[in-house]
Amino acid sequence: MDTAYKLIGPFTQLITLAGLPLKGAIADEQIVPLAHAGILLKGNKIFKTGNYESLEKEAALLGAMTVTLEGEYVCIPALTDAHTHICFAGSRAQDYAMRNSGKTYLEISEAGGGIWDTVQHTRKASLDELTTSTIHRANRHLSEGVTTIEVKSGYGLSVKEELKMLRAIKAANHETPAELISTCLAAHTLPRDFEGSHSEYLEKISQELFPVLLEESLCNRIDAFVEKGAFSPENILPYFKKAIEQGFQITVHADQFSTGGSAVAVQINALSADHLEASTDKEVQLLAQSDTIAMALPGATIGLGCAFTPARKLLDAGACLAIASDWNPGSAPMGDLLSQASILGTFEKLSNAEILAGITYRAARALNLTDRGRIEQDMLADFLLFQINDYREILYQQGKLKPAQVWKNGECVFTSNLD
Repeated sequence: MDTAYKLIGPFTQLITLAGLPLKGAIADEQIVPLAHAGILLKGNKIFKTGNYESLEKEAALLGAMTVTLEGEYVCIPALTDAHTHICFAGSRAQDYAMRNSGKTYLEISEAGGGIWDTVQHTRKASLDELTTSTIHRANRHLSEGVTTIEVKSGYGLSVKEELKMLRAIKAANHETPAELISTCLAAHTLPRDFEGSHSEYLEKISQELFPVLLEESLCNRIDAFVEKGAFSPENILPYFKKAIEQGFQITVHADQFSTGGSAVAVQINALSADHLEASTDKEVQLLAQSDTIAMALPGATIGLGCAFTPARKLLDAGACLAIASDWNPGSAPMGDLLSQASILGTFEKLSNAEILAGITYRAARALNLTDRGRIEQDMLADFLLFQINDYREILYQQGKLKPAQVWKNGECVFTSNLD
C-alpha cells in the first residue's frame, strides 16, 4: 500500500467549485454537484476527483489507502476566514450590554470600555496566555470548518506589545491543525499612552517594528484602520508606502463608519478592503474596477446593529466579494463564519454559489493564497464532510449544521461526535 495515495468516498455530492469566476456574480446553476463521487489524494494535495468506482480501480493500481464512507455525505472545500482578531485577552460583554441599552461609543469608552479596554487586558496577558487562548479559538473555528484563519495583532499598540501578540500567533500556529496567517495591525488606533501625533506613532512603528517582523518572520501583511477617530487617508498613505517598499502585503480596514478607506486600498493596490458597511455607489464602482477584494464582515453588522456591506451591489458591479467573520471581543464576538455568511446572504440576496465562493477560494485570494478553496488537481486537500444529501442544506440551516469531518492537508483533523 502506498500511503502517499488516499481515496475518500463515496460522497452523495461533491461540490468542487472548480471553474467558478474570481470576480462578479455567480448563479447557483454554475455549481455542478458530482454524484457518487470520490477524491483521490496524493500526499497533502488533490490528485483527482470523479466517479467513485472509477477512482477505486485507479486507487487499487496505485496501492492507495482507502477511507470508505458509510451513509450520505456532501463534501465541499474547507473554509477560509480572512479577517479575525482572535488573539486577545479579556471580554467586552459589558460593552455589548451597554450598546444594546442605547449607550454611544463615546459613553462606552468613557465608562472604561472600547478597544482600549482590550488593549489593557492584552498587555497584562503573558505570551503563553495569549498563545493558549489563540489556540483555543482557532481549534473552535477548525471544528466549524475553517482551516485557514487570518489573525491580526492590534491590541498591543506599542512595539513591545505588538511583538508579543505576533509571537503568540506564530507559536499558536505550531500547536493547531488550522493554518494561521498573521497580520500586523499596529495601526489600529492611536494608543492613549502615546505622547505624539498620529504620524509620529506611525513613523515609530514603521522604523522600530517592521524590521523585527521581517527578521523573525512574524508576518508579511500590514493592516490599518482608516477611519475618523483612527487614521486618516493622509497620514496612513506614507505608512503603507513604507510597508510596501519593505515587501509587505497590504490590507485595509475601510469604510466601516465613513468612506475614504476603500479609495486608499485601491490607490495602493491592497489585497483587500475590509468592512465597507458605509460604502456608497461610488466606492462600489471603485472596488469593482480594481483588483482589490471587497471583504464583507457580517459579524460586525450583527454585533453593532449597523448596515450590512452592500454585497449584492458589489457583486453585480463585478467586484470580487469575500466574506469573513471579524471575530473580535468588541464588535463581532460570535465568530461563526457559516452563520454570519448565511445571514448576510439572506439580507443581501446572495446565491449559495456566491456565499460559498466568498468563504472559500475568494477568501483565500484575499490572503494571496491560490492553493486552496477549490477541490481540484494540485490544490491542498482541505475539505469538509457534512452528513446530508444536498449541499444547499448547509446554508439553509444558517450555521446550525456543522461538519462531520474536517480535513486539512490530506488528514482528517476533526471528527464530530454527533450522529
